[in-house]
Amino acid sequence: MTPTRTRSALAAILFLGLVGTGTELWLLAHYEDTSQLLPFGAIGATLLSLGWSWLSPGRWSQRALQVVLSLLLVVGVAGVVLHVQGNAEFQREMDPSLAGWALWWKTLRAKAPPALAPGVLVQLALLGLVYAARPNGVEPRS
Repeated sequence: MTPTRTRSALAAILFLGLVGTGTELWLLAHYEDTSQLLPFGAIGATLLSLGWSWLSPGRWSQRALQVVLSLLLVVGVAGVVLHVQGNAEFQREMDPSLAGWALWWKTLRAKAPPALAPGVLVQLALLGLVYAARPNGVEPRS
């Protein structure tokens, strides 16, 4: 596979992953409070930057995409933290005697919200950063 086809495949996978994740969040009504809107903003900004990078490849569009993908990464990590905190709080309310490994295990295994689900944003951000990486010795158009 040529480098151009590989980059095209990475862009397509990133696009489909972002659209699919955004659709799933919308279908799950993941917009009940302000913090739940962050993934939508990050996904939307990433899609816009990806489109700009695809339609007008150059130094500025590539740099913008890298910055937005870094923000998507931060939102994904923050989402995992928020999900884990919410699950731990709920588990402690259900059983105040839970602590240590027992609490941690129940927190990670909780189904609502799934503790590691926001990790998909981390994966998509990392995939996008691979796509946005400049090939060795190749300067993007300005």
